[in-house]
Amino acid sequence: MEDLSRNQIFALHGITGTGSIALATALTYPLDTIKVLTQVIAFSTLIISHYQCDYAYTNLLFVDSKVGSIAGKELNANQVVLRVLSVSGNKGLFSGFGWLAFGRVFGTGARFGVYEILTAYCKDGREDNYVSASEALLAGMVAGATETFISSPFELIKLRMQVAAASYVPSSNFALEEGARKPLIARLLNGCYPDKRSLNQYVGLMSTLTTKNTNITGDLLEYPWAMTGSGRPPSVCNVRRPLDIISLEGWNTLWRGLRSGIVRDSVFGGVFFSSWQFLHQIMLDWKAAGMNPQPRLNQDIPPLSPLAVTLAAGFSGSVAAAASHGFDTARSRSQCTVLPKYVSMERKLLKWKQPGNRFQRYTGIHPSDRNILFRGLGLRMARSGVASFMIVGSYLFVVDHLASSLT
Repeated sequence: MEDLSRNQIFALHGITGTGSIALATALTYPLDTIKVLTQVIAFSTLIISHYQCDYAYTNLLFVDSKVGSIAGKELNANQVVLRVLSVSGNKGLFSGFGWLAFGRVFGTGARFGVYEILTAYCKDGREDNYVSASEALLAGMVAGATETFISSPFELIKLRMQVAAASYVPSSNFALEEGARKPLIARLLNGCYPDKRSLNQYVGLMSTLTTKNTNITGDLLEYPWAMTGSGRPPSVCNVRRPLDIISLEGWNTLWRGLRSGIVRDSVFGGVFFSSWQFLHQIMLDWKAAGMNPQPRLNQDIPPLSPLAVTLAAGFSGSVAAAASHGFDTARSRSQCTVLPKYVSMERKLLKWKQPGNRFQRYTGIHPSDRNILFRGLGLRMARSGVASFMIVGSYLFVVDHLASSLT
C-alpha cells in the first residue's frame, strides 16, 4: 500500500508538471511567435542589404499585393502582429503550438529532472539541505544541455510554421508528370518542382549556344539548382513539415543549430537555477533574521510563501533569457535556413569551414549576425519570465491544494 501511494503521488506530480508547462506555453506562445518573426525578419533584411552568400538559402517573406512587402524592412512588434493577422488570422499567432508544447513538456521535464538528480549528489551527506549558487550553476548548465537534444526537433518545426504564418510565397512552381522528372532531381529534391519562369530563361539563354543536343530542357532538369533559379532551394515556408524536411535536408536537420542551442540552454539553465537558488537563500536568511532563537539549519526555517518562490522564479527566468538571448537569435537564424542534402554534401567534399572566429564557430554565431543578436530581447525576457512564473506558480498551487485535500 505504501508503494502504491508513492506511485500515485509521483504520477500526480508528473501530471501537475505537464499541465503547468502546457498552460505556461499556451499563455506565452504569441510572445514567442512575435519574437521569432522579429528575429527572422532581421535575417531577411540582411539578405536584401548585404547579399551574404550563406543567406542565399533563406528564402522567405515575399511580396503580397494585399499585405505589402516587408523584405528589407525592420518591423516592430505591432507591425509583426498586424502582418500575422493579415496573412493567417488569429490562428497564425498559435501556429506550431502543438509541436512546441510537446517538446517543451519533455525538454523542461528533463531540465528539472537532471537538475534535481545532480543537486541530490551535491546535498548527499550534508547535514544542511543546502546547494550553493555555484553548484546550481553547474547543474543547471548540464540540465540545459540535456534539454537541447530533446527539444531541438520540435523547435525547428515550430519555428518554420511560425515563419509560414507570416509569409506569402507566390505560387510559381509548375507540376510535372512523375515520369517527366529526372531521377537526380527527384532524389535530391523530393516533392519539389522546377520554377517555370527560371527554366524558360535558362532554355532561352542556352538556345543561343551551339550544341549537338536539342533536348536542353531535359538536360537542365538534371541539375537541382535549376529548380527555383538563382541557385536557391524552396522557401522555408514550403519546407516545414517533418517529411519535407527529412526528404530535402536529411535527418540531421532536425538538430540544426545544435551548437548555439547547447550554449543557449546551458547559459539559460545555469543562470536560471543559480539566480533562483541565490534569491531563495536570501529570502530564507531574511526570514530567519526575525526568528528567536536563530535557526541552525535551513530545515528549521518555516517554508517560504508560494508567491515569493514564484516571483523569484519569474525574475530568474527573465535574467536567464537576457543572458542567453544572443545564442537564441543565432539558433533561430540557423533553423530558418533551408540547406538541401546536395549542398551539405558539397560542403563536406570541399571541406567548407564555417565563417567567423573560433568563438563564433563554436557557438554557431554567423559574423553577419552581430548587429541583430539582441533583436527581440524584451519579448523573450517577458515570455521566459511569465512562463517561469506560470510553471512554478501553477505547480505549487496544485500541489498544495492536493496535499491539503489528501490530509
